[in-house]
Amino acid sequence: MYARRRHVYFAMMGTCLLLFVLAWGVVRLWSIPVAVGMCVVAMVIPPLAAMVANRRGPDDRWWDDPSGDPKSDEWWDELDGKRRR
Repeated sequence: MYARRRHVYFAMMGTCLLLFVLAWGVVRLWSIPVAVGMCVVAMVIPPLAAMVANRRGPDDRWWDDPSGDPKSDEWWDELDGKRRR
């Protein structure tokens, strides 16, 4: 799942850069309002790409990983009703 999120992130960021470069390198010669619109769309893509890249999937088990502190892990396991093996 991590590789898929990374690929989607880079595809979205590549699209953002492509829109920006095309807007001011090519499209502005014919229509400045369209070039500005393309930049507005390109402006929205990076926050969305960051959300996609940092999203956790159902198989990403980050909430119950041990912290490394045995006393803290024991305390959290007691609160969660788990028994240490």
